[in-house]
Amino acid sequence: MVLLFAVLLVPLSTWTYLINSLNQPMAIKGDSTLFLVQPGSSLTRVANELQSSGHLRSSRSFIFYALVQGNAESIQSGEYELTAGITALEFLDKMIKGDTFQYRITLVEGWTLKQALDEIWSNPNIDRESTITGAESVATLLDLEVNWAEGMFYPDTYFFPKGTTDIDILRRANERMEQVLDEAWQSRLGALPYREPYDALIMASIIEKESAEGSERGHIAGVFVRRLELDMRLQSDPTVIYGMGDKFEGNIRREDILEETPYNTYRINGLPPTPIALAGIESIYASLNPIPSDYLYFVSRGDGTHYFSSTLDEHNAAVRRFQLQPR
Repeated sequence: MVLLFAVLLVPLSTWTYLINSLNQPMAIKGDSTLFLVQPGSSLTRVANELQSSGHLRSSRSFIFYALVQGNAESIQSGEYELTAGITALEFLDKMIKGDTFQYRITLVEGWTLKQALDEIWSNPNIDRESTITGAESVATLLDLEVNWAEGMFYPDTYFFPKGTTDIDILRRANERMEQVLDEAWQSRLGALPYREPYDALIMASIIEKESAEGSERGHIAGVFVRRLELDMRLQSDPTVIYGMGDKFEGNIRREDILEETPYNTYRINGLPPTPIALAGIESIYASLNPIPSDYLYFVSRGDGTHYFSSTLDEHNAAVRRFQLQPR
């Protein structure tokens, strides 16, 4: 009632002038600038900071308008973008809606969890809240159904406000992966040698690391699926490399292939125990929709593509042609 009475006492011409002044573009240097509203800040503090920084002509007009409108207690903290041409009223509306500036981070297909964490922790706008020591601790922190978090995050670009934590990003990426994997599982092609969606995710991560050419993913999936169905070992080099960890120096030696690790698919039957990397949607789809053929082998041509073979003799000839002959 007091505010309403105050407004009634203000001449219409004065109120109109106030509205018009607040509808003028704020003073912004360049195309845009960022303005931080600290947690717990009052509207008065924000208005005074805007005026002292030269963005706002009159803090009193700004405060009075917000009080009359009943919005003085509704502003939200965060980092806001002031773009050229924005008015004081538009900025007030931004703060009321909590329309904060959004940073971005991209998690890339084929990355390991360690690479994803390095990218997250190198971003100055993300707070490191966790005591992460590896894939097992991530699984515990996020309360995952699996005890090793490798491959459980969807590679994509994520937008976030300043002050978002590493766990916030990981949780969003995990929830997105669960959603994508579930949708892909529902549309899978017939009977496949997987017990559950997690098996398909393991396969998708191997496909992701094996394929540089997107059009080949379905054929690579077909080779591995047929090998599982025939009780043949996958014999995938990327699984060997993952199992070697920090010992990998750029080349796989014969002794590496012979080494017993849980991930060495030259030495173990079936799938490795967990994914080996972040799998994108194309690799997930390929793992659940392999292209039918009689291919059982493939070898790199050296240009990012592969030569596929149906018999061991044909494969060995391709290896001699593409891998052993001098270039």
